[in-house]
Amino acid sequence: MSSIQAAEKIRLFIAPSPRNVEDIFSPADLERLHALGEVFIHADGPVSDEIFNQHAADAHIIVGQLDMPSERLTRAVNLRAIVNVEGNFLPNVDYAQCFRQGVRVLNVSPVFAEPVAEAALGMAIDLARGISHADRRFRNGTEQYGLDANRDAFSLYGAPVGFIGMGDLGRAILPLIAPFRGVVKAFDPWLPPAYLESLGCEAAPLETVLRESQVVFVVAGVTSQNQGFLTRDEFASMKQGAAFVLVSRAGVVDFDAMLDAAASGHIRVATDVFPEEPLAPGHRARSIDTVLLSPHQAGALSAVLREIGRRALADIELIARGLPPVMCKIAQPETVGLMRSKPVAKS
Repeated sequence: MSSIQAAEKIRLFIAPSPRNVEDIFSPADLERLHALGEVFIHADGPVSDEIFNQHAADAHIIVGQLDMPSERLTRAVNLRAIVNVEGNFLPNVDYAQCFRQGVRVLNVSPVFAEPVAEAALGMAIDLARGISHADRRFRNGTEQYGLDANRDAFSLYGAPVGFIGMGDLGRAILPLIAPFRGVVKAFDPWLPPAYLESLGCEAAPLETVLRESQVVFVVAGVTSQNQGFLTRDEFASMKQGAAFVLVSRAGVVDFDAMLDAAASGHIRVATDVFPEEPLAPGHRARSIDTVLLSPHQAGALSAVLREIGRRALADIELIARGLPPVMCKIAQPETVGLMRSKPVAKS
């Protein structure tokens, strides 16, 4: 067996906003980063050209979501990797130039899959059984009991389930819903039917997923090809009383049409994401009883943020040893330019 290649000394530039360094990197992880070489941390705010030229232009690895147009990239002659610790491939990077220079662009989105999947299952159960709805009625003195409380409820056991998208998040939800023994159909135009079938899903057109599913999980990222593609017609095609769980990005739906479908009683909706965040105090979504609201919190756990740091550190150490990263998601030239996610707002 060959010996393990030693890490060379490298220069790191860290500008993690909207994250905080102390939230994502433990003291032990920071110590390991400093052991790799020179580390400069820009704690907050935008990275000006002056700061970039002084501290990032000669870095081997940049950690953060700073703007990286071609002008900056061509100055960064040592750069090997950009690690986005927010969780999206954002349109503020010249990805084509990165590929030309051999710069890998990574993001940490896989860390959010399991916690968001857990929340999505909870939302689906709530929509099906009316748990939070019953709680609200109890608090205003209009509760009902027994069967009267469950006239509009359904069980997830045996219910047909549909997925729109089947990335990390969809794959994390699948084992959670398996015990309910429902037929699962999935639509993802970026994946072949054989792949979806290998996960235990039936590959299906979008219209079939919407028409036949009692619960629909929307886990597709927003791209230039699917912005607002779930329109009024798509919601009208769903089963009466079906549950629609939106936990990826609001940009994939016509949000007003979704709210109209819920307000009319045709479907019930749970959403963790919104077109603009924070949601305006007078937004109509707050007053629709068939909408379950979650303030983009499904993946926001302290342990998850620390996992961001652990994954980023693990890949940085591999890159320092001349090895390919394995813990983060790697931007692909065929698809990364299509991504249209908005940056996460700083809390």
